[in-house]
Amino acid sequence: MTLSPARVPATGVRRLTRTLYGYAFLDDFVLLYPVYALLFADTGMSLWQISSLFALWSITGVVLEVPSGAWADAVSRRRLLWTGPLLTAAGFALWVAVPSYGAFAVGFILWGAGGALGSGALEALVYDELDRLCAADRYARIMGRARAARLLGTVASIGLAGPVFAQGGYAAVGAASFLACVLTAVTATRFPEHRVRADDAGDTWAATLRTGLAGLRGDRSVRGALLLIPAVAAVWGALDEYTPLLVRDIGVAEATVPYLIMLIWAGVTLGSLLAGPAERLGTSGLAMLLAGAALALAVGAVSRSLAGIALVSLAFAGFQLAEVLADVRLQHRIDESRRATLTSVASLGTELATVATFGVYALLGTDLPHGTVFAVLAFPYLVTALALARARAAKGRP
Repeated sequence: MTLSPARVPATGVRRLTRTLYGYAFLDDFVLLYPVYALLFADTGMSLWQISSLFALWSITGVVLEVPSGAWADAVSRRRLLWTGPLLTAAGFALWVAVPSYGAFAVGFILWGAGGALGSGALEALVYDELDRLCAADRYARIMGRARAARLLGTVASIGLAGPVFAQGGYAAVGAASFLACVLTAVTATRFPEHRVRADDAGDTWAATLRTGLAGLRGDRSVRGALLLIPAVAAVWGALDEYTPLLVRDIGVAEATVPYLIMLIWAGVTLGSLLAGPAERLGTSGLAMLLAGAALALAVGAVSRSLAGIALVSLAFAGFQLAEVLADVRLQHRIDESRRATLTSVASLGTELATVATFGVYALLGTDLPHGTVFAVLAFPYLVTALALARARAAKGRP
């Protein structure tokens, strides 16, 4: 039987999305997430040593982010997507097998390298495959659902970590995390990839990197879309790490904190799922979305109430939605040959801006309550919203 032209793209899109959603869920289904800091402490690590491990993790990602993106444009992106989880799996195995500062450091380097390999490569592969199937207009909705799948993976891992740890300790959660990484790698091998790779055309990694970065200097539209991603993603991504402290400050019992954190995560998931319909917002709509989310964050954070936490959840939903839409804007403006490179540059900007936000939070939090710091850090989103509105107005002038 001969398939109709419409049937072939539909089948291809289903294969791509099923693989993507499974990959996204498994990639964040890591039972070590809620307990690895405890593993470090129980091994005898000091607070300074634990902090240095986190810094090493971040530095690895920053150093490898852009080079790995260029590599993804020069070789098979699918290859990088299954190699990355295997590096992470090796790191987790090392942590449990020989728990020590050196093993933890090597494990974080492997984890950081694994994450860098997938950053940029995943978005580039998905967009190009959808474009090949004449379905690039579905990118926003599909990537929104993929982010929701990641959140579900994280929530599920947190829920299972307690009982698994109670039964088998660090060895059990480590083994489960190792297995999840291996399954992620296996799932990645199912990704379709049909593009003509740069290495097949004789390009080198260095040439790919130079070409990708050169595009930033010559295309103002791409430059603006790239800068929008860290402007949207960095601050709320950093604030997410402090939400337990914000929740505890409203006076709830310690046992209630995880449930209110789940409420905030529910908002983030909702924002991911709304990405498809929201793609029609345009620049003015995106500016209004950021401004509304910033106001909800500021009011909710300083209210010190359960209703305020609900507003923070609503704000995070808006920021997550805006982050997906910013990624869509960038993908629409770049071509296949430099897609992973420039997406990685955007991720690098987000990493650096997130680290800067951590520093600002530490400075402000020394003298101010958490709610006030959250409200102050909502201000950059109002600035971004104003910049988008002015850019839209300037574009509309004759």
